[in-house]
Amino acid sequence: MTTAPQRLFIGGAWTEPDHGHYEVINPATEQAVGLAPEASREQVYAAAAAAREAFPAWSRSRPEERAAILDRAADLMHRDFAANAALARAESGATTGTARSMQVAVGAARFRRYAKGALEPVEEAISPQINEAGPMGRAGVFGAVAVRQPVGVVTCITSYNNPWANPAGKVAPALAMGNTVVVKPAPQDPLSVYRMAEALAEAGVPPGVVNVVTGSGPEAGEAAVDSPDVDMVSFTGSTSVGQRIAEVCGRGMKRQLMELGGKGAAVVLDDADLDAAVAGIGTTFSFYSGQICTAPTRVLVQRGSHDALIERLVAYAGRLAVGDPAAPGTVVGPVISAAHRDRIESYVALGRKEGARVVTGGERPSHLDRGFYVAPTLLADCTNDMRVVREEIFGPVVVVVPFDDEEEGIALANDSDYGLIDYVWSGDVARAFRVARQLRAGGVGVNTIGRNMEAPFGGFKRSGVGRDVGSYALHAYSELQAIVWPG
Repeated sequence: MTTAPQRLFIGGAWTEPDHGHYEVINPATEQAVGLAPEASREQVYAAAAAAREAFPAWSRSRPEERAAILDRAADLMHRDFAANAALARAESGATTGTARSMQVAVGAARFRRYAKGALEPVEEAISPQINEAGPMGRAGVFGAVAVRQPVGVVTCITSYNNPWANPAGKVAPALAMGNTVVVKPAPQDPLSVYRMAEALAEAGVPPGVVNVVTGSGPEAGEAAVDSPDVDMVSFTGSTSVGQRIAEVCGRGMKRQLMELGGKGAAVVLDDADLDAAVAGIGTTFSFYSGQICTAPTRVLVQRGSHDALIERLVAYAGRLAVGDPAAPGTVVGPVISAAHRDRIESYVALGRKEGARVVTGGERPSHLDRGFYVAPTLLADCTNDMRVVREEIFGPVVVVVPFDDEEEGIALANDSDYGLIDYVWSGDVARAFRVARQLRAGGVGVNTIGRNMEAPFGGFKRSGVGRDVGSYALHAYSELQAIVWPG
């Protein structure tokens, strides 16, 4: 599929880009999907200025009005579901099932969730306090209420690994709370975000409340961060880029929400159901080719189960169909770009040099003559000081490190710069929870890789700043104001 050249969305108008267009490439075919606009710095600033102008009226709009617009947008995303999923698959390389169920469907569901979120109470009563007379005034009983207020103009910089769910998880709660947004999608697959903007425009979002700008290089993103009209930056991406954004935000005292890298530890204890553990760990091979920050890529297995787990993981990888994401039965599609494929392959080569043993994979699939494919790869004989164990590879590569006892497993899991989501597998649930409570991670899955979509999501250490998902996302896109009065 090839789409018409896309225009920017600024102040409610579809605008020709100052710097022309660039090609969006299908990772499976290496052919152009469409042309995305190259915004100038001035156009990004204009988008932020439009958001600033729209903020007073939108922030004072009735919650019911905001909820209705978000609900209508979800309806429109479903109306065009097939076309949206086809575009997401083409530009991201996700399989048909992933594009439909985990990208477009989740994106629409998040708009639906935050339509309800717009109606959640923003005021919380605080117990009265009795104050004696003094320098602060006369004696009295003082009441108080904490009120959540919108932050203002929010720049949403989204990741390439899910061009529907990730932007929706930022835009929908930000709008529900009364903020206005400037969305800067990842350069690799931005066209889906413009479809989201079209749905919002058709749903009746006022001009300037939602703006979308794109670029193939850093200029548009940098402008979306440093614009003086921006009050907050919500970013999903690598830790290195997040650090640079945080430095700019620090200078301007801009609020931040950062979902950064991960190197999820999967702690497999000697009493674990190995088949269940393999089914969870194996999603690193299969779900979006490991391009997900929550993947259990760093397997720490108690020594008595080490060989059996390796054997089962090899068998699991061997059953996965690698190929065209549009073909029925495909489980592992391509990674996002040739550059990223080369990066993943360089890590596998590095692992060999460090002494790791490539048990399966490690080479490009021989039956595919085009597309950016990486075979599911398992590295054994690893130690915790290897770069392949410590650094985020962001591909279908799993590393395995053995340990002797529970305390060592916990220590290895925590010996990481990252702390997004870790996992524990054990047949003893009390033991699993005991281990989970000692892991320095924002989330822990016990005998599952599943998530509760109302639970807070975010990372410890270099994995991020702040929490979102569920009502926590509404809190992330708001400021607390205290109002106090004498009783």
